[in-house]
Amino acid sequence: MTTEELVTGGLRLEAHKQRSTKAPIRAASLTERYVIPLDQHSGLPAVPLVKPSDRVRIWQPIAQPAPGISAWLHSPVSGEVLAIEPRPAPHRLGAPTLSVVIANDGRDERFENAAAIVSFERLSPNEACEHIARGGIVGLGGAAFPTASKLASSLCENGPKLLLNGAECEPYISCDEVLMRERAEDIVFGARALLHALCSPSCTIAIEDDVPDAHTALRLAIDKVGDARIRIKVVPAIYPAGGERQLIATVFDTEVPHDGLPADIGVVCQNVGTAAAIARWIRDGQPLVSRIVTVTGDGVRDAGNLETRIGTPFSSLIADCGGYTERMSRLIMGGSMMGTSLPHDDLPVVKATNCIVAASSLDLQLRGAEMPCIRCGNCSQVCPAFLLPQQLHWYLQPFDSDQLDRHGLLDCIECGCCDYVCPSQIPLVERFREAKPLLTRELDAHLSADAARTRFLARNERLARLEAEHRAKLAAKRRPKNEPSS
Repeated sequence: MTTEELVTGGLRLEAHKQRSTKAPIRAASLTERYVIPLDQHSGLPAVPLVKPSDRVRIWQPIAQPAPGISAWLHSPVSGEVLAIEPRPAPHRLGAPTLSVVIANDGRDERFENAAAIVSFERLSPNEACEHIARGGIVGLGGAAFPTASKLASSLCENGPKLLLNGAECEPYISCDEVLMRERAEDIVFGARALLHALCSPSCTIAIEDDVPDAHTALRLAIDKVGDARIRIKVVPAIYPAGGERQLIATVFDTEVPHDGLPADIGVVCQNVGTAAAIARWIRDGQPLVSRIVTVTGDGVRDAGNLETRIGTPFSSLIADCGGYTERMSRLIMGGSMMGTSLPHDDLPVVKATNCIVAASSLDLQLRGAEMPCIRCGNCSQVCPAFLLPQQLHWYLQPFDSDQLDRHGLLDCIECGCCDYVCPSQIPLVERFREAKPLLTRELDAHLSADAARTRFLARNERLARLEAEHRAKLAAKRRPKNEPSS
């Protein structure tokens, strides 16, 4: 992968999407078993509603949200629950995660839910949020945050502005591009449902300037429904323009506070895939049991985008794409910049799986031996969060929590731009990622200490006041009755 241009606040990178976008979306093959992790969304793991040996039908709820932030899970097939047990998962590589294992009977017997298909215009905003939650809808841009929770926390008096993120900036990932190109009407339907749920006055669909076919398809879909609240905003194809904060700044010329959320400035950002999933749930009664996954890289024979049921093993998708080439050297979930290296392909697709890169040495930027920082400033130029990575690196050794906090370590989005341009081959992102929990603990400790100090001083003041009041009462008792008080 080569850099076309080093720009302020990002990089222009080779997209590497031609191979995976030359053919239409196709359905992934069905497999014998599906593994559904209970914690494949942000927040708390879902609570199983089934037990081993139970019969389930496709689209049937198999786990309900835990109290707090959590999400529903549904069966992607009909069949029998074989087990509820810890299984390896791509988003929890450190340890197995509790999962529902279902044996597919191949019948796809549907779970009939009469309440699933609704007319969203007849629902109140709160009812719409609750209904979206019942579909197990989470953010499909990567974070997998429960959509209903995000909507509920973003409501404001005049209704926030809705931003649909179609700026798929990371190399290799093309699932959103083909979705916008082939299923634009789903996105527009979902946008209108989100506008209703948020009482929002407007929706902006942001797409990059290198996807003209997607732009045309979206424009036709918007014109078809005639909804003047929805518009398209074309943004430069610069990585990482699709980052939530970066995209909001580009589209609305407003920055999200470093310690705040988009809702604080009246904006709600959702992925275009999330909008399409909402459409399928509200219009067709299909909960989030599948998603489009890009399978690409020089290490796979026939790259493409596959409509994949949640729980499908990665190995099955690789087989659907012709298997590995002899050049295959590394498996990655996600793109080449922010993706996660995987130890093997016996792992299930989860709601956050947008791309699988079977990479060869041609796809990877080879890292040489680390050398001392030469203070060139390249990392500062490309940092989309406008940090000073070279200064952050300086204050890591020794660990200076005050300076790291002052220089915004916790604002790092771990995009990898600084790593990519560093001539000294310093693994900056890896070190920043490791340092963040340490800094958070120290800052929390400082806050706890400050709070304890405040309580201690308040206690001393209270005791001194009580002592003074007690002394005054004693003095009043001892004073002769005919003696005037001072």
